Amino acid sequence: MRANRHPDVAQPPRQPTFDQELLSLLGDESPEARAKDADLLRMIAAEFAMGFDALSEIGPAVTIFGSSRTGPEHPTYRLVRAVAAALGRAGFAIITGGGPGLMEAANRGARDAGALSIGCNIELPHEQHSNPYLDISLRFHHFFARKVMFVRYAQAFVVAPGGFGTLDELFEVLTLIQTGNVRNFPAVLIGDGEWAGMLDWLRERALPDGRIDSDDLDGLHVTADPAEVVRIVEQHHRMAESA
Repeated sequence: MRANRHPDVAQPPRQPTFDQELLSLLGDESPEARAKDADLLRMIAAEFAMGFDALSEIGPAVTIFGSSRTGPEHPTYRLVRAVAAALGRAGFAIITGGGPGLMEAANRGARDAGALSIGCNIELPHEQHSNPYLDISLRFHHFFARKVMFVRYAQAFVVAPGGFGTLDELFEVLTLIQTGNVRNFPAVLIGDGEWAGMLDWLRERALPDGRIDSDDLDGLHVTADPAEVVRIVEQHHRMAESA
């Protein structure tokens, strides 16, 4: 149970998400299931078309991830806002998941700098509201369609501390970097001490055991300095343009 829900307060029944409906059809060969499967596939195609149409001309952009549960009073919220503002002043649009917490901080920082602020929100069993700092707000039903937008239209990932969703997005992009599916694409972790345990495990366990190579860590940077974030992103962006 999440800490911000009182156990004595009845919660509204969860409505199934589109991903839940899609996965529930696995193994069902009935005509009804096949018809529903076809409808869902059309909706997935429509989501890709929506994203491609809305984001095709946004220019250079950076995707910023982080916890939806970190509020404005937290130092990391202020850091993410400052990082997004610095990137915005350097000419990058800011893309986030469009929700509250550190996503809001990043979109708010984009607004501070007069940069384009984009949110790719997602349907969840309990509604995730869009934050009020968006110039372009897109709503997705499927995580994988949304994730394509995060990578396809960005030149870098900036990752602030978060939970399972943030870690999922971080390791997914590290896998894309490792496999060469994206090139000259840095992942910048902000908040030095927050990542120490994870990085120690990668360097002291995964690397010596041969589960990753030292090159796999080259695209991973750690800093708490907004100016350093901009320097890293601009350097890789120049490399990508000259490749």
